[in-house]
Amino acid sequence: MALRWINTLLNAHERELKRLQPLVARINALEPECERLSDTDLLNRTGILRARVEQGEDLDWVLPEAFATVREAAKRTLGQRHYDVQLIGGMVLHHGKIAEMRTGEGKTLVATLPVYLNALAGRGVHVVTVNDYLGKTGVRWMGPVYHFLGLSVACVQQEGISYLYDPSYEGDDPYWSRLRPCTRTEAYQADVTYGTNNEFGFDYLRDNMVTDLSQCVQRELAYAIVDEVDNILIDEARTPLIISGAADEATHLYQQFTRLVPRLRADEDFTIDEKHRSIALTETGVTRTERLLGIDNLYDPANYSLTRYLEAALRAQFLHQRDRDYVVRDNEVIIVDEFTGRLMLGRRYSEGLHQAIEAKEGVPIQRETVTLATITFQNYFRLYEKLAGMTGTAATEAEEFYKIYQLDVVVIPTHRPMVRADATDLIYKTEEAKFRAVVDEIKEHHAQGQPVLVGTTSIEKSERLSALLQRHGISHEVLNAKYHEREAAIVAQAGRLGAVTIATNMAGRGVDILLGGNPEGLAIQDARHRGLDPDEDPEQYRALVDQFRAQCAREHDQVVAAGGLHIVGTEKHEARRIDNQLRGRAGRQGDPGSSRFYVSLEDDIIRRFSGDRVKNLMEWAGLQDDVPIEHKMVSKAIENAQVKVESYNFDLRKHLVEFDDVINTQRDVIYTERHKILSGADLRANIVEMVEQELAELAALRLPGREHQEWDLPTFLQEVNAILPLPAGWTEARLGQLSREEVEEQLLDHAYHLYEQREHGLGDDAPVLERLVMLRILDSLWIEHLTLLDEMRRGIGLRAYGQQDPLVAFKREGHAAFQDLRAEIRRGIARTIYHTSLTRAPATAPARPAAVPTGGQAMPARPVAPVGRNDPCPCGSGKKYKFCHGAV
Repeated sequence: MALRWINTLLNAHERELKRLQPLVARINALEPECERLSDTDLLNRTGILRARVEQGEDLDWVLPEAFATVREAAKRTLGQRHYDVQLIGGMVLHHGKIAEMRTGEGKTLVATLPVYLNALAGRGVHVVTVNDYLGKTGVRWMGPVYHFLGLSVACVQQEGISYLYDPSYEGDDPYWSRLRPCTRTEAYQADVTYGTNNEFGFDYLRDNMVTDLSQCVQRELAYAIVDEVDNILIDEARTPLIISGAADEATHLYQQFTRLVPRLRADEDFTIDEKHRSIALTETGVTRTERLLGIDNLYDPANYSLTRYLEAALRAQFLHQRDRDYVVRDNEVIIVDEFTGRLMLGRRYSEGLHQAIEAKEGVPIQRETVTLATITFQNYFRLYEKLAGMTGTAATEAEEFYKIYQLDVVVIPTHRPMVRADATDLIYKTEEAKFRAVVDEIKEHHAQGQPVLVGTTSIEKSERLSALLQRHGISHEVLNAKYHEREAAIVAQAGRLGAVTIATNMAGRGVDILLGGNPEGLAIQDARHRGLDPDEDPEQYRALVDQFRAQCAREHDQVVAAGGLHIVGTEKHEARRIDNQLRGRAGRQGDPGSSRFYVSLEDDIIRRFSGDRVKNLMEWAGLQDDVPIEHKMVSKAIENAQVKVESYNFDLRKHLVEFDDVINTQRDVIYTERHKILSGADLRANIVEMVEQELAELAALRLPGREHQEWDLPTFLQEVNAILPLPAGWTEARLGQLSREEVEEQLLDHAYHLYEQREHGLGDDAPVLERLVMLRILDSLWIEHLTLLDEMRRGIGLRAYGQQDPLVAFKREGHAAFQDLRAEIRRGIARTIYHTSLTRAPATAPARPAAVPTGGQAMPARPVAPVGRNDPCPCGSGKKYKFCHGAV
């Protein structure tokens, strides 16, 4: 299947390249004309092109002139000219496809072409980066091009921080001096906005939690270019975005089960499935656990809640390792991204796993959370009218890109031929033997002055290798999640003469490794060390830059002579493209380079998926621990294992999006209703209709037929009073003299009259009260609905044992739950609107929900004094508040 997709991809991209060549010729033909224009005339072309687009001219017709204009602006501001292959990459991105471009081919510069073209429509363009640093760097680096052409450019960062490119702004840090702090709204109103996938997604969710449209920050989602698209749309797509609020206090049960599970014995009390990373108790284990807990039956309904604590404690103890899956910093457990090695600040494991890990590590257990809003990356990015992406490795995932996102992949040829030498893999019996060989390899290349970049799969492995290099006296830099802040600076200098850099997976991705070093980065570091301010002493700073430029040029020639950057992979990753990304750090823009991967039978990927086959090959060959196998057959077996894992992970992501599609349909309905409420729709008509429907249903239920003896008048009066105050003189005796139609007619007349009275008394505040009541009921019930669906999804897999398709069952039951939700929303609004008043609080600036995805969360303001959910309702009905006017 995968091979067929690759062959189809190759044929398709060849046709695409041929189709785009005439456009390249047209852009090149315009170059002399652009060169003759003055800076002012070049700037004025933006206004001319924008006017043509506003008058209805298609962007495709404007493309040649727009691309030629950007190319000339880049030449004048950056001293860089777009190559023909970069023009092709820009066209592919404009057409809403994925451009696969090798490392060092200038993807950041390529993006300026489609970004400028699509920004002419005036709807805003988003450029999505893998981290905040690259977002700021993109604005700082490409800002001069956009500013020269009259476009505004900004970036959004974590914790609500945003910056706007402003050449006149002088900040404290010379490196970022042109980035002026701005509001979130100002950043999104810019023509071009850079930011991470997390920030764009969370801002979307927060915009759908506000109580006033003025609190929204994003515009419509028109066009986005996703940098490192495979990382964002595939690697991170298994974890949905979740904004959470604090729920019940963390319980002592986490500590209790953390003390209990180490007393259970592997294989006897529980079994571990490493392939699927799952753990299950045996019958013996269940019996032992019951004895340790002092209970008769673990699965008795009275004890059922204990099973989630037990399962979380087992997973925390035996499946999640410190410095591999997470780190402990400042008395806090922080997840490590398994693909990038970066810290996922603010992210927390769900289903109590994070609390169990906190108990295991002896750090404070944070409160459990309840989901306030959630969306998968798949469904968020499918909200954009046009989506494109760029990366160095997308071809192996072409099938998933098309099936999930309807994105085609086009492989862009390199500007210069690739000359990197990729050696075959070396496979050792033991991990210890493998690391000895890795150290020998590093020593050999280091002695020749050749820079070496070593890739590891975990923090633990990087620190183990670092200790071995220290023992051999080899100076080196370590880059892993613990040193995230220095990531770009370390990687940028990894190409210096004799440099040895150890990095986890894709650390530093998006940062160019220049052979001989990055002179600007070295100059900035040296200036900071000396306390030199480039603005106060620009001549001395320029002299410093020239000094390092000359030094790096000399080192560049020496590194090229030594063979360029050498890549050493210490372990195969689950996905082949992650290995390709590591290899791709060498051999940029025709530079020399080399790579080799070292593998052992004790590596996770081998042990879990191909251990027996490779082990049999080694035993058949009769090789010793320190003697490796270097054979295509073995490498092919490892690659087949990777294909299996890729397929398995694809199924996981596909499974996630299939279930989220159910929630996504419902989310669209709720968010559309929310927007109508905020946009000033006729709320009065909607509320009155809800009251009418609720009263009609009550009459049908409590006053059936025409015989008065069948009527339940006491209950009817009590339930009507829960909706609105009863009309004067309404008694059971009086109602017994009326027909059901007369009762309904008088009740509705009273409802209309009472509503008009309340509106008159509230004056201009009436629409405010209506909006707040509807939003509060809608939001609170939607949150409970999300919790219900989450619990439903956790247990729905068991339906397979009853010969039911879990997805079909989830769709059916999720739809039924949504119909109940809509009825509850109507019921809640109808039973609240007549009993709620509006009180003025001291004026404060409107607050948006917190910027972090978990922890304390600001909810929309309540229009009444807070009442506990389980407290008696203030209306006097005798019911709990959540079942009466609280409607939650």
